[in-house]
Amino acid sequence: MPDLERAIEAAARALCRLDGHPENIKFEGKPMWKSYLSGARTAVEAAIPHLRSADDQSP
Repeated sequence: MPDLERAIEAAARALCRLDGHPENIKFEGKPMWKSYLSGARTAVEAAIPHLRSADDQSP
């Protein structure tokens, strides 16, 4: 299975860029992308059931 935490980080960084913010600018003492982790986690976890290969799905 893909590395879930890396996928969540990538999604958080992408959401940050989508909002027009530099990923690594400091926001509340942390890189800005970290403020997107909650939304990214929700989105990635919601997508996981739809990412299974055809072999993993029951007929």
